[in-house]
Amino acid sequence: MARLRHYLPHLVLALGAAAMLLPFYWMVLTSIRSPSEIFDVSLWPVPKTFSGGENYAQAASSVPMARFMLNGLIVCGGILAVQVLTSVPAAYALAKLRFPGRRIMLALVIAALCVPVQALALPLFVGLARAQLLNTYFAMMAPFFLSVFAIFLFHQSFRSYPDEIIEAARMDGFSEMEICWRLVLRGSLPSLAAFAVFSVVAHWNDLYWPMIVINKTELAPPPLGMLFFSDAETGANYGALMAGATIITAPIVLCFLLARRHFIAGITMTGVK
Repeated sequence: MARLRHYLPHLVLALGAAAMLLPFYWMVLTSIRSPSEIFDVSLWPVPKTFSGGENYAQAASSVPMARFMLNGLIVCGGILAVQVLTSVPAAYALAKLRFPGRRIMLALVIAALCVPVQALALPLFVGLARAQLLNTYFAMMAPFFLSVFAIFLFHQSFRSYPDEIIEAARMDGFSEMEICWRLVLRGSLPSLAAFAVFSVVAHWNDLYWPMIVINKTELAPPPLGMLFFSDAETGANYGALMAGATIITAPIVLCFLLARRHFIAGITMTGVK
């Protein structure tokens, strides 16, 4: 019975992991199958007829896949950079400075977490259209420059930074911005890594907003590019479609695998008081 209690949680977690990974496994498996095997329900990893080279070649040549990947990198990198620049000082002020209205502002930040981006889509679109900024990288990035989730995440992490070190830095002549960027943020690098993973994954996979503000193929990020690819192929070549999906998914999986330790540590740190 004791051994059962020891292995049961691992068995439940393994089953949950298998259920989560099954769509990705099916995607990769379909990307190397021939058209005659696309609808085969077998999960055997080796197809009867290997067509991975043809599928991936067609995915890379039918549409500018490299351009889609570059667009995704530009958009995700730009959003992340501005989010960090705006969120870190705000989180530091809410966590370590004392000023009137601080608790109200923190409550507003938490309340803003409940507002979906879809609720603001219409006024943002109208504003960008009147400013003639549609079909630009800025249009894809602007609504996400300020992240209340980042403010909350960094605030929870900064709260655990020792006040004694901050007071000593002030006595040594450090400005508040120097304390924020050179001391407090440096001590919370796992939280920065965790937020970077959250931000990059969310905006790399975002289809809703780019589909509203972008209609040019050369500016499309990966998910919108896959939509254009589906149109080009009329949705018939599922092997090539899955090959394209595998290509745009691989960088995100690799990014998470490389940052997983910092990601877990960052999530853990946000709960430390």
